[in-house]
Amino acid sequence: MIDYLHVSIAEQRLYAFSKHQLQYVYPVSTAQNGPGEQINSGCTPRGMHYIRAKIGADLPAMAVLRGRRWTGEIWTPELQHKHPTRDWILSRILWLSGCELGHNRLGACDTFRRYIYLHGTADEDRLGQPNSHGCIRMRNQDLITLFEQVVAACPVEISEHATEAQILHAHTKE
Repeated sequence: MIDYLHVSIAEQRLYAFSKHQLQYVYPVSTAQNGPGEQINSGCTPRGMHYIRAKIGADLPAMAVLRGRRWTGEIWTPELQHKHPTRDWILSRILWLSGCELGHNRLGACDTFRRYIYLHGTADEDRLGQPNSHGCIRMRNQDLITLFEQVVAACPVEISEHATEAQILHAHTKE
């Protein structure tokens, strides 16, 4: 089971660990507006978080979610053509909540009230570069795999400057 996640904004990668051992590295897209915690900023919040809710366990891949509910639609290029401005939230949602009072929890910087998720995207070809409105976008199949393995209330650290070597060194110690 995956028991710790680290998102590197600098590298546009998510690192998934189990018992201090790296299990997966996934490309992601964080916010086009860069890092930041303020409500309505369109930025990806930094710091320690945890997964407060897992939504969509039995949905098909590419299921379209709005308001954290399945619309009954499955994303297709044709559906995107009909709704070209829609911010596609697909397949699953891992809804984050901040852990740091005044930084990413409560007040004008609350990650949970900002509806910051890890979620599937229609823009899989844009992963590896900032492209979201604050959430962390993932390849749909990667998200489904992660969703099935991540423990409830899994810690999620979102860091602006971490490098792969620093992450591996910091989190593979026993």
